[in-house]
Amino acid sequence: MATRAPQTVHFAIRGPIARADLPGLCDRVCALLERSGAGVALVDVSGVEPDAVTVDALARLQLAAWRYSCHVRLRRASPELLGLVAFMGLRDVLPD
Repeated sequence: MATRAPQTVHFAIRGPIARADLPGLCDRVCALLERSGAGVALVDVSGVEPDAVTVDALARLQLAAWRYSCHVRLRRASPELLGLVAFMGLRDVLPD
């Protein structure tokens, strides 16, 4: 019997992201994941700044996604953002 590939949901995050935006961003993404039942979330991050607040937001999104048995994968991340993710020790948490 063949197993089905997990459903994928696609969305984009635009910036700049302020710390005050984090709860609302997480709430919106959680609602999307709950409705979709997706196992993978492909997140276009080409519109965000490579800063600590952005990495914090992405790490929080990954944690929230895990609660829905979903895994976040970054798409169109800048080299600067990927470098900051690696510098902060989150390369395995936020794969591209």
